[in-house]
Amino acid sequence: MNKANEANFDGLVGPTHNYSGLSFGNVASLNNVDRPSHPKEAAKQGLTKMKALADLGFIQGVLAPHERPHIPSLRRLGFSGSDAQVLQKAAKKAPNILAAASSASCMWTANAATVSPSSDTHDGRIHFTPANLVNKFHRSIEHETTGSILAATFSNPKHFAHHQALPSVDHFGDEGAANHTRFCSEYGDRGIELFVYGMTAFDSTSPKPARFPARHTLEASEAVARLHGLSDSKVVYAQQKPDVIDAGVFHNDVIAVGNRNAHFYHQEAFLDTEKMQRDIMAAWEGNTEPFHFIEVPSHVVSVEDCVKSYLFNSQLLSHNPNDMTIVVPGECQNTPDVWNYLNALIASDGPINEVKVYDLKQSMSNGGGPACLRLRVVLTDEEHAAVNPHCLMNDALHSRLNQWVDQHYRDRLVEQDLADPRLLTESRTALDELTQIMHLGSVYDFQKI
Repeated sequence: MNKANEANFDGLVGPTHNYSGLSFGNVASLNNVDRPSHPKEAAKQGLTKMKALADLGFIQGVLAPHERPHIPSLRRLGFSGSDAQVLQKAAKKAPNILAAASSASCMWTANAATVSPSSDTHDGRIHFTPANLVNKFHRSIEHETTGSILAATFSNPKHFAHHQALPSVDHFGDEGAANHTRFCSEYGDRGIELFVYGMTAFDSTSPKPARFPARHTLEASEAVARLHGLSDSKVVYAQQKPDVIDAGVFHNDVIAVGNRNAHFYHQEAFLDTEKMQRDIMAAWEGNTEPFHFIEVPSHVVSVEDCVKSYLFNSQLLSHNPNDMTIVVPGECQNTPDVWNYLNALIASDGPINEVKVYDLKQSMSNGGGPACLRLRVVLTDEEHAAVNPHCLMNDALHSRLNQWVDQHYRDRLVEQDLADPRLLTESRTALDELTQIMHLGSVYDFQKI
């Protein structure tokens, strides 16, 4: 076993953060359509959480936002002329497409990629596969830039292996780490990787939701496991319950979360809960630590309250296997059954014994909680030293990024602002400066208006 720690790399909220209701199946996204957003506040809320976790001794990184509005996508769809004319034409002819090309959704880095630690992979390197996010246009345009940002953050080929996204078709719909978790005793141990999927694409008779789409397929999970060189005996596949997807649970991380030797999930999360438990315990065989299944009954917390509060879209953090902190959004405190449950949970003899609450209202209003905002990467000391140091949170970076946000972000944004060429200029100017702050090289490829 190599000594290792789990790092969290949070997405920095971009300058065009807005509410356009783009994510069919995401209740919060649909419910808050057309509300004004507050990009500066959103970015600062995220930075506050990042800094707080770094201060608690956890490795905390930052992943940069993408260029938005994304002019290359608009040009591919037939809008021509100068960049300003492209925006004006898109706003007039296809405002919904402009809104999609302006989304700041890359801040939810749980969807950025699937990551397998070096202790799990065939070649002893950390493997990254950017998610194709094919189910939503506004997210399907992310994976190329995501791959570039990951490569700039984890650049040493001795330690890091980067794959292309899977083919961009529904059969291989891949939503990244939002449907993936890992179990282990110590982070440096060989772990169990749990892949959760919504449907089997090549089997038309398999169960699937009726109202909302199943965004992630079994075939995508199997492909990522192959690419990463994972051992069959240490991989578990489990199907999300179709009815719970139809209730607004668009990713598994809205209804379940895992860490080390604990799996915290709702009673309605999986199509076959007993099989999921059996498969994990078979893969867990040989570990000295006990494994904890923490199942929340429906009569204690309803699925509706899970979606409203994002109880499970939380972070489970730990410095040792039996001392875990759960990081939840403020909405959990405002949902009585959820808050009562959390208080009972931390008072019990289980592994989760502390709760921390953070205000993430700007992200939550668009359907993303603490778990959506972070990508987990297990790092040995040598791998940690190979990470781009300018992407790791500390006092200096926190101060510098807050100054950067104050200088470049708007206080308030409405959908009509997306057609303003000045917003594009502001965003590009901000990203130009960010590449220097975080030493990202040429991850962005745009021209000035």
